Amino acid sequence: QVQLVESGGGSVQAGGSLRLSCAASGFTFSSYWMYWVRQAPGKGLEWVSAINSGGGTTHYADSVKGRFTISRDNAENTLYLQMNSLKPEDTAMYYCAASPWLVLSREKSVYNYWGQGTQVTVSS
Repeated sequence: QVQLVESGGGSVQAGGSLRLSCAASGFTFSSYWMYWVRQAPGKGLEWVSAINSGGGTTHYADSVKGRFTISRDNAENTLYLQMNSLKPEDTAMYYCAASPWLVLSREKSVYNYWGQGTQVTVSS
């Protein structure tokens, strides 16, 4: 049974930091591209960041570039998102997702696996 379980969300003031984690099980984590995708209240999905299977290639949405860092630990089957200099517009539900290939999409259907999400709230 495939599971992606996110954690680390919470409430923080603008300028603060959070580190999200995503624990993966039930599939070959080290063979998959991994992603963070978010959904702000009343808005559609927004792709945030991606990392390749080996961890050597990363991509970021312009809205988070320079502030967020994606990483992974294949030995622990865990994906991370370090979020610094948080802004109120970063407030959203953050989802972890997986795909065997690179997809930079806001469509949930293109990802093979999807987590239940962790809420991030940034106050001004």
